[in-house]
Amino acid sequence: MHVTQIWRYPIKSVGGERLERANVTELGVDGDRRWGLVDDSTGFVLTARREPKLLMATCALDENELITTTDTGDTLRTSADWSEWLGKTVRLEEAGATGGTYENPLDVENEADWMSWQGPAAAWHDSGRSRISLVSTGSLGEWDSRRFRANVVVEGDGEDDLIGSSIRIGDEVRVAVKQGIDRCVMVTRPQPGLERDLDVLRTITKRPVATFCIGGLVEQGGTFTVGDHVDATT
Repeated sequence: MHVTQIWRYPIKSVGGERLERANVTELGVDGDRRWGLVDDSTGFVLTARREPKLLMATCALDENELITTTDTGDTLRTSADWSEWLGKTVRLEEAGATGGTYENPLDVENEADWMSWQGPAAAWHDSGRSRISLVSTGSLGEWDSRRFRANVVVEGDGEDDLIGSSIRIGDEVRVAVKQGIDRCVMVTRPQPGLERDLDVLRTITKRPVATFCIGGLVEQGGTFTVGDHVDATT
């Protein structure tokens, strides 16, 4: 396997940026899911599961400055900007010592029966067992990788076979692959250039293992670039 795409999503559930090189820390790709939008009415971290409009904005990180634009060309900088655009009061917050609370509909078809859970601290990830994620072109097929928010796309297939092992990305980065990633209604949402598609989730749930992408924890940080090899370590 070798790296074909690297992605960073500075604000949780908002579109991200494609990179040629990534710096990796114990929290994953540096700057990934570092910020989130907290819904004032619930105290939950807002995601595209509850607010699909988030996917119509794209954020890049220039050093420590967030550069966010919407699909109509608006620029969003402050909590007030986000609140006006979304039509609800939200706070743009950097992740800290307390993990965020998230929610997901158990009834995907009708988007009903919502459940909530507490995520890990320090970055706005859903699970404390996945700080960096990977998917193969073989698994993606014709699907656009943006639906799944993986940090790393590799040429090849068979990434599920790496669960429970350690992998090396480039010469420096080591990741302990902990799990296949459970998928939710978010993968069906429309994005710029992508229509709503419930068949994506229906197809995944019919697989022998109803997960898509793999996720893990960083054992050794460093940098890697597009073109670097991904191998199981010995």
